[in-house]
Amino acid sequence: MLAFITGSGLYDHQQLQSETTDTPFGEATYLKGVIGGREVLMLPRHGAGHACLPHQINHLAHLFALKQAGAHAVISCSVCGVLNPDWPLGIPLVAKDLYFPDNRLGDGRVCSIFQTPGEPGRGHLLAESHFHADSSLAIANLAGDHRQGAYGHVAGPRFNSKIEVGALQKAGVDFISQTCGPEAVLANELELPYALAAFGIDYANGVVETPTPIELLQQNLEKSSEWFMKLIEELKEPETGFTFENFIYRFD
Repeated sequence: MLAFITGSGLYDHQQLQSETTDTPFGEATYLKGVIGGREVLMLPRHGAGHACLPHQINHLAHLFALKQAGAHAVISCSVCGVLNPDWPLGIPLVAKDLYFPDNRLGDGRVCSIFQTPGEPGRGHLLAESHFHADSSLAIANLAGDHRQGAYGHVAGPRFNSKIEVGALQKAGVDFISQTCGPEAVLANELELPYALAAFGIDYANGVVETPTPIELLQQNLEKSSEWFMKLIEELKEPETGFTFENFIYRFD
């Protein structure tokens, strides 16, 4: 069963029903149901009405709940700011590598599912890439015209300054958002294949001489919702499922 984490502008689906569950990290609410003959999970990361800003999202509860509910893989949907000036806006983006050096949750804790000393299964994640190759390829094939590159997580909730954006560009980052770094790490620690299906809605601060007009940003937001809905309704697992590609060195 595929799980889709959705963001700005996509908070429900008429074919899915809301469920709330307890986890060791607090409550999590997701949607569950059948679309196109297959079971699907959908978790709106910000909650109803965009209640939670990025630093208020309980990523630990969200990813644990999806694993607990039977997810085999996670597809994260996120609108993003584009740092690569050669990329057009308004098309899907697929992440190949992760820039998240702080490795912190919004409340300042280290981003890890392993929060308790001595807990069973604790260990170190060893990842060639935090983004699953086969599910990323499935997204790319469904997208048609798209770009692939390095995703950078920024803390938020404020947007970045020009000098911060410039530093990210020098580090090789192509696009950014404020939510997907923790999701990528936690999903992998839970041995859930994870892929990021992003959508470029504007250029980040200072990337181009003229800032993206608000009207164009709004148009791209609408396009992003259409793209993410297409993913939810059409993306399928192979018969053998998506296989976890990374490794966790565990101590018991």
